[in-house]
Amino acid sequence: MGSGNNSSNAARKARIEEMRRAERARERRNRVLTVAASVVVVAGLVVGGVVLVNSQSDKSDTKIETASGDAKNSGDSGHFTLGPDRVKTWSGKLSRTHVTTRVSYPMHPPVGGNHSPVWLNCNGDVYTTPVQDENAVHALEHGAVWVTYTGKASKADVDALAAKVKKTPYSLMSPYENQDAPLVLSAWGHQVNVKSASDPAVNKFFSTYVQGRQTPEPGASCTGGVMK
Repeated sequence: MGSGNNSSNAARKARIEEMRRAERARERRNRVLTVAASVVVVAGLVVGGVVLVNSQSDKSDTKIETASGDAKNSGDSGHFTLGPDRVKTWSGKLSRTHVTTRVSYPMHPPVGGNHSPVWLNCNGDVYTTPVQDENAVHALEHGAVWVTYTGKASKADVDALAAKVKKTPYSLMSPYENQDAPLVLSAWGHQVNVKSASDPAVNKFFSTYVQGRQTPEPGASCTGGVMK
C-alpha cells in the first residue's frame, strides 16, 4: 500500500514538474514573441517616419520645382482695356508669386505678375541702364510708378522726367527698348503712353498711381532692395 502511495506521489510530482517545465517554456515563447512584436512595431514606426519625412520632402521639392517652372510664365491672364484717359488697365489676373528665375511677361513693360523676391529700389531712383523686369514688378507691387523710355525719346523729355522721378518717392525710371512708345508710365495693373514730359497725362498718372488704390502692398519699402 505504502509502495503504491509512493509511486502515486512520484507520478504526481513528475506531472507537476512537467507542467512547470511546460509553463516556463510557454513563458519563454511569449517573451520572445513579445520582444519580436515590439521590434516589428518599432521598425514599422521608424520606416513610416522615414517615409513620411521623405514624402514631405518630396512635396516641398515639388513646390519649389513648380514655382521655378511657373517662373517661365508670369501667371497672368487677361488683357489691356483702354480707358478714355488713355490709361490701359489690365483686366484679368495678375499673379504675385515670388520666383527666382526669369519671367516671360505678356506685356512690356510688365505691370504685374510673378516677380523676384527682391524689389528694385524705387525711392526716386533713376537708372541709366536697363533693369530686371522681375525686380521692377516687385517695386510696382509696393506702389511705385515706373517711367521707361526708348532711344527714340528726346533727351529733353528724358531729362525732365528724370528730374520729376528724383523728387518723387515711390517712383523709378530706366531705359526700356521693348515697348511700343518712346515714353511709357507703368503702375501695378495700369499703363499709359505719353507724348512728352509735358503731357498732362504724366502728372495725372503720378498723382493717381504713386501709392494709389491699385497698390497690392501699400507702404512697403522702396529702399533696401536692389540697385539695378
